[in-house]
Amino acid sequence: MNIENMEAFVYVIHYGSFNKAADALFLSQPSVTARIQSLERELNCRLFDRIGKQVQVTEEGKRFLPYAQQLLQIYRKGKEHVQYKKQLPNELRIGCTVSVANYLIPGLLPAMREKYPQIRFKLQTGTTDELAAKVLNKEVDIAFSRPVNHPEIRSVKLLLDPIRLHVYEGHPFLREENLSIEAIGDEPLVFFECGALDWLRIHRVFESLNRPPRIEFQTDNSETAKKLVLRKAGICFLPGICASQEVAEGKLFPIDFPETSGISMQTCLISFQGEHTEIVQEFASMMKSRTGV
Repeated sequence: MNIENMEAFVYVIHYGSFNKAADALFLSQPSVTARIQSLERELNCRLFDRIGKQVQVTEEGKRFLPYAQQLLQIYRKGKEHVQYKKQLPNELRIGCTVSVANYLIPGLLPAMREKYPQIRFKLQTGTTDELAAKVLNKEVDIAFSRPVNHPEIRSVKLLLDPIRLHVYEGHPFLREENLSIEAIGDEPLVFFECGALDWLRIHRVFESLNRPPRIEFQTDNSETAKKLVLRKAGICFLPGICASQEVAEGKLFPIDFPETSGISMQTCLISFQGEHTEIVQEFASMMKSRTGV
């Protein structure tokens, strides 16, 4: 049984179309169709119903899917084992979002350097979509990003960071015992927008209020947002890791509301399936020892 045929089968189900699967596999759409047809002949059954431009997995396809996924996983693990080299790379190319570069990486790399003194570390920043593309194209070895869902990418959860309202020292909110989230409508708001889905949940909270907040400053840079709050230009919803030092120093103060409870920013470590396993595990272990999760 051809492993490439099973890979095409899994990709078509994941992406929901032959065209999208072809793009992800860097193949033509007829090539993907040919691989599926070859697999159907081997299995002597139809795996997809084709209704116009839409494809729908058949009952036989649904039953075969977990076995195809398992076979692909076994193949990749076997390939990794055969190709594994004890000698680590001389240079590790790391991609990361700007916030990770500012707040997470500086605390991790010195420890990694101590454990792997022979490795040089090369960093570059980008958005999650850009970093995922770089991992797939082998332009970076690993990347710290928001969660990524792709069959060729392994995604390991590292950090779940609550997003909370932060105010500056002496702000009137700190004297309120029963503060309602409606009160933010009276204050100038700095809005840090990173593009992650969690920020859409913050927007939905705003839309549910009787008085929408006055967003006077909007930025995609957490450092800029934080410094505006420190200068008392407004208050801001920020990830905890961004403001941890200022909170410890008594310069910023987090405030919790039931309406925003559970809204967090998730950071994952992504890599190409089956590659750089030791490095990924070491970073994950470091984060676990630091955060206790």
